[in-house]
Amino acid sequence: MSFRPSQADRPPGRPALRLPRWPRYLIPVVAGLIVLGVLLTIIAGVWTDWLWYRSVDHASVFGVIYGTRWALFFVVGIFMAAVVGFNAVLAYRLRPVYRPAASPERPGVEAYRMAVDPHRRLLLGIVLGLVGVISGITASGAWRTWLLFINRVPFGRKDPQFHLDISFFVFTYPFLRLVLSYLFAAVFLSLLAAVAVHVLYGGLGWHARRPRATMAAQAQIYVLVGLFVLLKGVAYWVDRWGIDFSQRGAVTTGASYTDVNAVLPAKTVLAVIAVLCAVLFFAGAVRRSALLPAVGLGLLVLSAILIGGVYPAIIQQFVVKPNELAKEYPYIRREINQTRLAYAVKGVRVRSYNGLSTQLSAALHSESANLPGFRLMDPTVISRAFQQLQQVKGFYQFPGTLSVDRYTLPGDGPVPQDLAVAVRGLSGPPAGQGNWINTHLVYTHGFGFVAAKENSVAGGGTPNYVESDLPPRGELGSFQPRVYFGEGENNYVIVGGPPGRRGGEELDYPFPNVGGQQNTTYRGGGGVPVGSPLSRILYAIKFRELNILLSGAINGDSKILYDREPLARVAKVAPFLTLDGSPYPVVANHNIYWVVDGYTTTDLYPYSQRLSMPATTTTSQTPTGSVAGEPTGTINYVRNSVKAVVNAYTGAVHLYQWGPPDPLLEAWQKAFSGVIQPNNQIPAYLRPHLRYPPDLFEIQREVVSEYHVGNPQSFYGGQNFWTIPNDPTGLAANRFSQPPYYLTETIPGYRQPEFSLTTTFVPRNRANLAAVMVVDSNPTQPGYGTIRVLELPQNAVTEGPSQVQGAFESNAAASAELTLLRRGGSTVTLGNMITIPVGGGLLYIEPVYVTAAAAGSTGSYPSLQRVFAFYAGHPVGFQPTLSEALDQVFTGTTPGQSAPGGTVTGGSVNAQVIADLKQAQQFYAQAQAALRNGDLATYGQDIAKMEAQIADAQAAAKAGHSTATSPKPGPGGTATASPSPSPSG
Repeated sequence: MSFRPSQADRPPGRPALRLPRWPRYLIPVVAGLIVLGVLLTIIAGVWTDWLWYRSVDHASVFGVIYGTRWALFFVVGIFMAAVVGFNAVLAYRLRPVYRPAASPERPGVEAYRMAVDPHRRLLLGIVLGLVGVISGITASGAWRTWLLFINRVPFGRKDPQFHLDISFFVFTYPFLRLVLSYLFAAVFLSLLAAVAVHVLYGGLGWHARRPRATMAAQAQIYVLVGLFVLLKGVAYWVDRWGIDFSQRGAVTTGASYTDVNAVLPAKTVLAVIAVLCAVLFFAGAVRRSALLPAVGLGLLVLSAILIGGVYPAIIQQFVVKPNELAKEYPYIRREINQTRLAYAVKGVRVRSYNGLSTQLSAALHSESANLPGFRLMDPTVISRAFQQLQQVKGFYQFPGTLSVDRYTLPGDGPVPQDLAVAVRGLSGPPAGQGNWINTHLVYTHGFGFVAAKENSVAGGGTPNYVESDLPPRGELGSFQPRVYFGEGENNYVIVGGPPGRRGGEELDYPFPNVGGQQNTTYRGGGGVPVGSPLSRILYAIKFRELNILLSGAINGDSKILYDREPLARVAKVAPFLTLDGSPYPVVANHNIYWVVDGYTTTDLYPYSQRLSMPATTTTSQTPTGSVAGEPTGTINYVRNSVKAVVNAYTGAVHLYQWGPPDPLLEAWQKAFSGVIQPNNQIPAYLRPHLRYPPDLFEIQREVVSEYHVGNPQSFYGGQNFWTIPNDPTGLAANRFSQPPYYLTETIPGYRQPEFSLTTTFVPRNRANLAAVMVVDSNPTQPGYGTIRVLELPQNAVTEGPSQVQGAFESNAAASAELTLLRRGGSTVTLGNMITIPVGGGLLYIEPVYVTAAAAGSTGSYPSLQRVFAFYAGHPVGFQPTLSEALDQVFTGTTPGQSAPGGTVTGGSVNAQVIADLKQAQQFYAQAQAALRNGDLATYGQDIAKMEAQIADAQAAAKAGHSTATSPKPGPGGTATASPSPSPSG
């Protein structure tokens, strides 16, 4: 078969179109330079990727990923180019032998043919090259689908509709759809190429205002259209299984009554009709008749409209909707069961919880005071205190939200203590010093680990540090404090240069009290050697930085560190995992490690509701969601199958299997052999610091909010659905959902206090509390991962978070004190509201922080100044310490007041202030009563009286301020004067 130019194809007297001389030379040169640049960039990217994977001892991951992607690229690219090229050449070979020299109906076509004909081999090569490259690139992106298909393992469970193993839908079904998509594309592009060639060379055209085609062109087009229709028939058959992911009617995800009784038979009938229509097209090609293909095309279109569209719509409208609950009942049951299985919430333990205690106040007081710990340090709020008190220099930084972990501390007994923890990361060189040497060779790493107790504060309401300062000192022992790999470390650095050589040493840490600094040279063993000329050239191309090639500070011992963030490193080693967006640091075995939770996910679990991971993990702490890795979109199955650990000094990455056997993980383990180590290889020093991941818990609580309802009739009505309350505190109050919180607590069902992750629910469209959900987060206990739900009675109203917040803010005494705390421009920040089951009821705790005004300075920071406490049926507690707030709730006493039958207790608020505040509270209550009655005049008068009393209280407080004594520290910390800014360099 030849595709050479023919002089006979060119009209006589009309020479071929020729380009001027200079473009003929310039265009190839420019094109060659562009191609060379692209090739160098690709080679540098691939080579440096291999060097990186080799440096972390995971070269096999590089081999599997790149081997699979390149194989798919070439196989699919060559296949697509070959199919399209074959049909283009065939159309050229089938062109008419004789064609009139001139045709008044084809002047434009003839002009195009004359321009194209001399270069048709070149143009065909370019077109086929583009088809092959584009197809190959898109196919290489589907490497996950291919690897899962060839490494598939059974789930051991079957879908309720087709009774096929779940693995068919997770592994095989997406691969079949992928293959069909490329077959469709190959046939469609072949059809376009054939039509273009036939039009260009006279096989197709118009004659006497009527379409005209040669017999050969007609036959080829009929065959291609017939193949397309035949593939459509196969697609109809494959789509039958797709009804398991339908979102029609009352079933959120899965086959409904209409899908099973209308769509499924319709797909079967349409598949048969499509095959028959394809046969008619093939027959038309053989018999050179347009009648049979026309009949086939009309039949296919009419069947698709009537059988595929109208018939299911009729069934849905006239059969299902009038009796929707009865018709959808079994399918709703399927969805409930499958969704619970897919999100691992089938074993949730639900128990009734009264929510109203019958115990005496003294007993409740004693039980509350003996709780193992209260979270007074909000990780989001006190991050600013860490930043100001522990930053030391302006080029260090702490994350916006601290992590929570637990440690056994000397002198505190065997029970681990909840701590707010963070590493002192590096933000970059000081302002104005951000040159290439400083950014990439001198300021290379963070330094130190800071930890503070969650349930207590130091003097002035500041964090009670157990590990702090620079160099680090505290109760966690000795460890390697240098953090070359951490959050925010998102640029490359070159380390390991010769000690003592100018530009070859890095800043280790500044001396805190005197000028100067300690220098260091990296000896961690991580990174890629960059001393050779070839490596320097490759990385100069990769990072587009000529200094890497020219700098004299780089020698044979130098190494380049990049992809230094824990999430980035784990995502590169395990690109098949979705990652929790909250990695946390751990000090253990004399090192700092980052722990990252990895999830195996899919959106192809039959009958399981699909959720958006970014949406379900959006809270007041993470307003844009909290997931990373691939994929991060819609899912309907998730397992926390992997615990990843990154050494903050060496950058070493280790992945460990976690949790019950997971078929998805087993498939990936077959594809990436040896990458994930078994569970029993987790070091003993790390296991106590592992925890239940917050993103998984946030996804599961979204599922439990609806799927705790097991009865299909109740589920259909939705009257018992819950929702996650908005966070009533913080800077963005009531805008985002309340985040779950880690806390060591004792709840019904626990034998002892356990480190847990807790959240609350409210009824949909209501504010009262509906349930409390807790998961055991201590991996050293057999109950780890057990989800418990305390469900409150529906016939009683238990205050929810927003209502409790309203009770806090409407308390006149508290409102007046908050006004006093805000004097002088200070800012009051409400910390996280914690809900704790106590004595059959619920205890709410909320810390209150004050940030002192610091004119012209950014050095102010929040300090704990008050604590709110609430227990239904008791007064609101609002005192400087937690113990005093609990006293106020359960005994009715406050500092400076006489306890019943007792004497006056010491405090910082004098009797006149208390009297004024009580009077202000009375005026406020009268104002609210007047407002409810619509008496606006009386309301305004009472509010004015309340404000006057508050002013009197302020005056009395100022008068007694010089003689007032500070309260002694209590279990919840003290409230002293707002702290002043600390210097930071």
